[in-house]
Amino acid sequence: MSKLLKPEGYQPLLDLQQTELAIKKIKDFFLSNLSSELRLRRVTAPLFVLKGLGLNDDLSGVERPVTFPIKDLGDAEAEIVHSLAKWKRNTLAEYGIKPGFGIITDMNAVRADEELDNIHSIYVDQWDWERTITREDRSLAFLKDIVRRIYAAIQRTEYYMGEMYPQLKAYLPEEIHFIHSEELRRMYPGMTAKQREDAICEAYGAVFIIGIGGKLGDGSVHDLRAPDYDDWSTPNTDGFEGLNGDLLIWYPVLRRSIELSSMGIRVDATALERQLAIQGKEERRKFFFHRRLLDGELPLSIGGGIGQSRLCMTLLQKAHIGETQSSIWPEDMRRECREARIALI
Repeated sequence: MSKLLKPEGYQPLLDLQQTELAIKKIKDFFLSNLSSELRLRRVTAPLFVLKGLGLNDDLSGVERPVTFPIKDLGDAEAEIVHSLAKWKRNTLAEYGIKPGFGIITDMNAVRADEELDNIHSIYVDQWDWERTITREDRSLAFLKDIVRRIYAAIQRTEYYMGEMYPQLKAYLPEEIHFIHSEELRRMYPGMTAKQREDAICEAYGAVFIIGIGGKLGDGSVHDLRAPDYDDWSTPNTDGFEGLNGDLLIWYPVLRRSIELSSMGIRVDATALERQLAIQGKEERRKFFFHRRLLDGELPLSIGGGIGQSRLCMTLLQKAHIGETQSSIWPEDMRRECREARIALI
């Protein structure tokens, strides 16, 4: 049986042809806004990288990359990217991007281990961005400022789409609420992390949860994070740990929270050493990316990914991510979608 949520009385507000046009409007408008807001320039990104360089991201640390041999490289194995967090930071160094400026790219990935439902697909498309920062920028205040700028770009895009299609009524709140994952745990004792996300997002509408990846007061983690891109262990000015987090909204169509972006200030050499030790992955120090970082050859940076299909889904008020991207779905899910008037592309 599929894990499909079927909103009662669901009726798409845009038909298939309108949806395809609207997707392009969202992608063009949001990309232009975000690039201007954060001073990002477009770069070309890889679909795959060589295995063993440490450039691919392993997300929570358990997802298997899709791999294939390359004939002309002696069957050396390549991996389809999961995301580009480490590749982007290496690119900042290669291009000599100065503090206050950054890069943005269209990232396409295949995540074969994804559990498929209304918002999860094996095909992942996102805007991956990275910006060079100074040592002084490695602070909670700077992180919050960048989050507010990203949220403002999302709000402007929501307003623009409402002007283009009046049937799309705005629902995002004016302000985004910040809370640390440990504060959230204390606020909702006895709940799972997902239940806590739903509760806080329903209360505030838009939330940034700080410090995802580090241990909470009860020994658990809000969500798993790899040790070598986001900094989830450095003490911050709120008295907790972590300079990263997730941006989530309350999505009225599905009556649940949805993550639109995972981002953060990236590890410096000290945080990398600490987080590798915490997760028992010190062997990664020998990889190309990690050696460059530990040797001081990579700039300090902040970065993240913003889901393209998810943003389109939520701004067009669709019930399934398959209404804003083309992917593979279980046959029983396709059947249920047809019965629920959910038109998968």
